[in-house]
Amino acid sequence: MSFELFILIGSILLFFSIIVGKTGYRFGVPTLLLFLLIGIVAGNDVLDLIEFNNPKIAQYIGVVALNIILFSGGMDTRIADIRPIVFAGITLATLGVLLTALITGFFIYWLTNNVIHSVTFSLLEAILLASTMASTDSASVFAILRSKGLSLKENLRPLLELESGSNDPMAYMLTIVSIQLLSVPEISGWSILWLFLKQLLLGALCGMLLGKLSVRIMNRINLDNDALYSVLLLTIMFFLFGFTSFIGGNGYLAVYVGGLLMGNHRFVHKRSSIRFFDGLTWLFQIVMFLSLGLLVNPSELLPVASIGIIIGIFMILVARPLAVFISLLPFRKFSFKARVFTSWVGLRGAVPIIFATYPLLSDVPNANTMFNIVFFITILSLVVQGTQVSNMARKLGLALPTQEARKLKEFDVEFSDDIKSAMCEIRVKPQMLENGERLMDMSLPDHTLVAMVKRGNKYFIPRGNTTLKENDVLLIITDNEEAMQNTRKLLGT
Repeated sequence: MSFELFILIGSILLFFSIIVGKTGYRFGVPTLLLFLLIGIVAGNDVLDLIEFNNPKIAQYIGVVALNIILFSGGMDTRIADIRPIVFAGITLATLGVLLTALITGFFIYWLTNNVIHSVTFSLLEAILLASTMASTDSASVFAILRSKGLSLKENLRPLLELESGSNDPMAYMLTIVSIQLLSVPEISGWSILWLFLKQLLLGALCGMLLGKLSVRIMNRINLDNDALYSVLLLTIMFFLFGFTSFIGGNGYLAVYVGGLLMGNHRFVHKRSSIRFFDGLTWLFQIVMFLSLGLLVNPSELLPVASIGIIIGIFMILVARPLAVFISLLPFRKFSFKARVFTSWVGLRGAVPIIFATYPLLSDVPNANTMFNIVFFITILSLVVQGTQVSNMARKLGLALPTQEARKLKEFDVEFSDDIKSAMCEIRVKPQMLENGERLMDMSLPDHTLVAMVKRGNKYFIPRGNTTLKENDVLLIITDNEEAMQNTRKLLGT
């Protein structure tokens, strides 16, 4: 295939993914699952549009995408929101992942040595397979919770976002350590413990120090071209990962912590940079899921279907709930229903598939079977758990009523996060002009300002004696959201 044809087919797949993802969202289907399925359909076994069978390239794409997802997720997380649940979130991200891997690993070992004999895993191979799937996938959790605007009681949303954003390092370390034990069985327990501590400590330390340093760089570098600030932020993210990994720390943890620190400090062009990363996150999520879908052959999934279903159901109903309930034992503020819901949102996604490429590239025995099992369980998790997140929250009585955010359509303006004022646009209706057609005749409450008017294709700043007409669009600014609701109520909108 020529490079030009590859670009053409790739652009068509991206466009189709966006359209299908938008349609799937309306029917409650996780968009990331659809991206994955589109990759499978376009691959070798079905339409054969793109021939792709290089795990190394897929791993590179996944690493870059995961960096962007974690950094963007960190920047979008408010420290004030996670402060009440920070210890619970860290416990889930570390102990929870370890327990999930061990419980699932022992089950896989028992299953493949006593019940299903189509494939047999040693205990260490079983723990390696479980380790690749032990973390909650940040891309899936962020996409489902944020795209649906799901509000939850008991601080569950920040808990789930903190856990999913910070638990990949633990799963990564378990995966790497398991591979090392399979390759070098005589490695000592102290070496393993030192590797864990070194990765965690250096990852967290680099994330904090380099994150604070990056804020100063962003504020003092004074670039002539404003568009370069987003590029600089992307460069900082890659440096965080590369430098931390180079000195032996966990780059994923450093990227998340660095993004968290930067997102909670002011820096030049912060809002435009965050919007840049939001778009970049969706792009790389699509590319990552498409490439991972292209990597798998559907014909190879059928032989592992039975074992995949059994392991997947065990993880959903036994391993994840046990890990969550044990990890949250010290935190009595979470109700039984909250723990059940937290157990349910243990979504598998692209990260387990990316981690499953490490055994492939390390020539671990049964690595190809492991990869296919992980892929099958990821699809199962997104179908069974991902489609029912909102319904489960409602059934457990944990969902809060949400108000649909009214986005500005006629005025392309935004406030900084530091400004607490609220802004909306209102179209003038006949009943608003019953007391007179001048702006001063309208019943506007105190602390409410009509900043601009759009009439047809023209914009102008009004005065008190400005005559308003039906279908004029008013840009209204108030002190806060409560004042905005009062204004809307008085105007009948």
